[in-house]
Amino acid sequence: MARNIPENKARQGRWGWHGFRILIAGLLLVLVAWGIAEIYGVLIKAPNSDEQHLPTPPSTGPAPSG
Repeated sequence: MARNIPENKARQGRWGWHGFRILIAGLLLVLVAWGIAEIYGVLIKAPNSDEQHLPTPPSTGPAPSG
């Protein structure tokens, strides 16, 4: 005799390979987007931030009178 299962307790089954492939594809897309954001962040960095500018030393001579 068949058992009657309530609708709110019924399940369709396991995820299987289809769900696994979707999760892996989503993870790969996130990694690609992250890589693009990292490359873009390096490219837009201000060019002067890498250079080291030494401050000019103060003049040691007498102050100009005016």
